[in-house]
Order: sequence, then structure tokens, then C-alpha cells
Amino acid sequence: MSIILDLQVASQATDLPTASHFQHWLEAAVLPFQQEAEVTIRIVDEAESQQLNYQYRAKDKPTNVLSFPFQCPPGIDLPLLGDLVICAKVVASEAAEQGKAPATHWAHMVIHGCLHLLGFDHINDDDAAEMEAEEIQILQQLGISNPYLLDDE
Repeated sequence: MSIILDLQVASQATDLPTASHFQHWLEAAVLPFQQEAEVTIRIVDEAESQQLNYQYRAKDKPTNVLSFPFQCPPGIDLPLLGDLVICAKVVASEAAEQGKAPATHWAHMVIHGCLHLLGFDHINDDDAAEMEAEEIQILQQLGISNPYLLDDE
């Protein structure tokens, strides 16, 4: 059992979770699905998030989390799961807007991004319901309440 975190901080934000928090959230998200993985989490500011969001999703604004699954070439067996790029300012702003503790929202973004790396998506309603159910279950195991309840009120 080995989940390796490569944490890159390319942000001026000072109120970030610790590496051990990121490791804990990463393990909670990935271990139910696979016992060995390596994930890069890159914390960025708005400019880098916006540039990547535009380049890869044609959306010209910063976003909370982008997921880049690693595509292993045939015949090569590496535990690289992929990369998450998380915008510190967007996560902080969303947490404040939604009345959530920042750490709670960070945990949700890491778990959400990891599930994308594992192949989950929310393109259609059925897939979205499945992905949200996984997120809710993992977050509950961390003592974090359902993040989607606030959205329905």
C-alpha cells in the first residue's frame, strides 16, 4: 500500500493545508480503488489556473480543480495516476461563499479531482450521481458532511 504525493506549491497563498492533510485526503480518495499510486498536486494562483482551463477546456477563467489523468503507454506498468492542479484563491473564495471551512472545501476538491483521475466524471446525470455518491461517502469517512446539501437549499 503506497500512495505517493508530489506536492508542488506555485501559489502566493499562505493559508494552505499542510502536506500531511493533502496526503490524508489523497489516501482516502485513492485507496478504496487501488493500493499503489502516485499523484502530483500542484497548487496555483489564478493566472496559471485560467491559462490551463482555457488551454484544456476552452474556458477562459480560473477554476477550482483540474484533473490530468496519466495515460501509461502500452507495455509499461507505472503507478502514476495523474496530476491535480488546484487554484488556491478559487477554493478559498468558494469556501467563503458556501459558508464552509476552508479545509473542508480543500478536502472535497482533492477527492473530487482524484475521482476524475480514477475515471469518474459528471458529464451526464447518472455519472454525476455516481461520482457525487463516492465523494459523499469518502468525505463522511473523514468526518465531513455532504457538500452538496448546501447546493440544494
